[in-house]
Amino acid sequence: MKKYTYTESKDTRSGFGDAMTELGQSHPNVVALCADLVGSLKLDNFIKNHPERFFQTGIAEANMVGIAAGLSISGKVPYATTFANFGSGRVYDQIRQSVAYSDKNVKIAVSHAGLTLGEDGATHQILEDLAMMRAMPNMTVINPCDYNQTKAATKAVADHHGPVYLRFGRPVVPIFTSPDQKFEIGKAWMVNEGTDVTLIATGHLVWEAIQAGEKLEELGISAEIINIHTIKPLDTAAILKSVKKTGCVVTCEEHQANGGLGDAVAQLLSGNLPTPQEYIAVKDSFGESGTPDQLMEKYGLKAANIVAAAQKVISRKK
Repeated sequence: MKKYTYTESKDTRSGFGDAMTELGQSHPNVVALCADLVGSLKLDNFIKNHPERFFQTGIAEANMVGIAAGLSISGKVPYATTFANFGSGRVYDQIRQSVAYSDKNVKIAVSHAGLTLGEDGATHQILEDLAMMRAMPNMTVINPCDYNQTKAATKAVADHHGPVYLRFGRPVVPIFTSPDQKFEIGKAWMVNEGTDVTLIATGHLVWEAIQAGEKLEELGISAEIINIHTIKPLDTAAILKSVKKTGCVVTCEEHQANGGLGDAVAQLLSGNLPTPQEYIAVKDSFGESGTPDQLMEKYGLKAANIVAAAQKVISRKK
């Protein structure tokens, strides 16, 4: 198995903030809006360098989305930023009516997604947002895995016309992707080629899948690992090619099992290549307060859980 190491860990939201600083210099039409969470979204440098291109809307996310839609009509590229819980569940109607329906060039950029928000607890730990945004017509849905990939994705969506939901997180996680990577929307990243089982992961679960792949190798199992950073549009060709080879799949996400990456893959396979599949995801439950690692452990989102799911799904192959 290809080895991945890291020398530094960093939160993915810092990748967003650093990319916004660079976009401020390279893209004069990029503007930022925030719902009273500037520090959490790492926008301080963007605001310092371009105060005239920042709009503080306060705790009024619905109004923020409406303002962003208006700015897009004038040729601006607005990044509307807040916590994922507020940038999806609280303003779903506004995104649907004011952004997606008319295919406006608005980027909904959200931090603190998933269980790894940690101690803030269930009310803030959105676990349904990928499902909500994946179901919305015209919406591109992106969930990068580390600091470097988040930075690359943030810059890439500035040149993509249309609504985007860009999801990232709060905790410090290993940086294992290239700093000069080319981010292609809708194009999966082959992390490791294998023959016995396909591990399809997104976001923070990509690193867990890599660790699981190493443990499976010790057990004599060859895991193919794919990073699906773009949930929609899904790289159907990459998934079908891999699963046709391995004959079974485990999907891994920091999200509800219902409606997320796992269901997107299941929908694809059921109509094209029916295949045994196991889900590593939250099983129809809200979260709770705890450290990110404690919550990942309790809700079964760790490398050990992926290993067990891989062994189970391999046993179901014909």
